[in-house]
Amino acid sequence: MTTLAGSFAFETERLLLRPRTLADTDACIEMDRDPDVTRFVNGPWSDPAAHRAFVEKRTSGPWPQGMGYWTILLREDAATFVGWVLLIPVDAVGPEIEIGWRLRQRFWGKGFATEAARPVLAHAFEILGLDEVIAEIAPENLGSLKVAEKIGLKRRGLIEHGEMPAERFTLKSVEFSPSVAAGPG
Repeated sequence: MTTLAGSFAFETERLLLRPRTLADTDACIEMDRDPDVTRFVNGPWSDPAAHRAFVEKRTSGPWPQGMGYWTILLREDAATFVGWVLLIPVDAVGPEIEIGWRLRQRFWGKGFATEAARPVLAHAFEILGLDEVIAEIAPENLGSLKVAEKIGLKRRGLIEHGEMPAERFTLKSVEFSPSVAAGPG
């Protein structure tokens, strides 16, 4: 069953997060065409047909109820695509559940990734009742490392993720603090 992040949408001070749909495909592909945006993640970025198929498959799932991808939009201009945040089984297969984010470069360094990830992380623990959420981030991806720390994830060490090393972050439900999830960017 395809849930497209269920019917869960979130609103923050500056952002709207709504379940990603196939109508967001072109915006996602355009964002991914920026080599700085995708430099730390493997994907079919140089093959247009494979890239489109990848984005559409990731959008459609199927994902467990309440999980999936959320499109991030500006509250002041809901037509402005900022990026996305996800809560899905790791590498789309699991069994662990990961949180991740990708933003258009012009929105980097403004706290938007942190602001978008916080309600999704709270949703993971408070609504879905997950025991743990992880993030695996390239050690050179300083921006995403900071986001993981700001939302309360704990650095657990370096691992191999596919062919690349990654910093492994986790947060267990007993470690989750709603005040950190609601904190400043």
